[in-house]
Amino acid sequence: MTGPWADAAVFGAGLLAGAINTVVGSGSLVTFPTLVALGYPPLVANVTNTIGLVPGSLSGAFGYRQELGGQRERIVSLGLWAVVGGLGGAAALLAAPGSFQTVVPWLVLVAVAMVVAQPRLARRLAARGPRPVAGGTLLRLGVLATAVYGGYFGAAQGVLLIGLLGLSLEDRLQRLNALKNVLVGLVNGVAAVYFIARGRPAWTAAVILAVASTAGGQLGARLGRRLPDTVLRAVIAVAGVAVAIKLLV
Repeated sequence: MTGPWADAAVFGAGLLAGAINTVVGSGSLVTFPTLVALGYPPLVANVTNTIGLVPGSLSGAFGYRQELGGQRERIVSLGLWAVVGGLGGAAALLAAPGSFQTVVPWLVLVAVAMVVAQPRLARRLAARGPRPVAGGTLLRLGVLATAVYGGYFGAAQGVLLIGLLGLSLEDRLQRLNALKNVLVGLVNGVAAVYFIARGRPAWTAAVILAVASTAGGQLGARLGRRLPDTVLRAVIAVAGVAVAIKLLV
């Protein structure tokens, strides 16, 4: 399906996804089904979706720039793993699409459980001594695994990341959410470059998504930065459960 109404639907989905990705991280479950409903083959829709949402991720990260202060070491340390994993996931998608379908909902539910349990677990971890500035080996491996999934499909990779970061790093949730936005932007960015070189995106839809998600990222940043940690955690949990249910049914 093409035409003004289809373009408007893609723009609306991109705007909403940009805001959702900045605050929570499951915007692909708005844009991907929209593209499929408009007649794009699933693989083309996935590739187009990843490319189109990259500017939204960067926009959201810029909107959270104040919360990124003092996190350069974390970004450098974890960003390398995000780039490697994103590239691996993108390559896996074009080599064998569909292989993650059965495990994705359960990964999301585990992430939701981590987000909900984060305050209590963080207190227990703090009692064992200070955690390193950039997290430990398990966090890096977790970021790598999440990035592989993000490069492959990406829905709710932000939920997975915020759960990992919350359990591994001593900091406010808003600052961890800012770090999450940067890492997701790196994953999507490197996957998008791979898809442009090897895939066949629908360029009109990708450009519309890029413009809309950029605006949505700014809207999401303005909203998300004003939410108390407890409210943001509740939003992440509700959205994550909704994502898992959608993927299971």
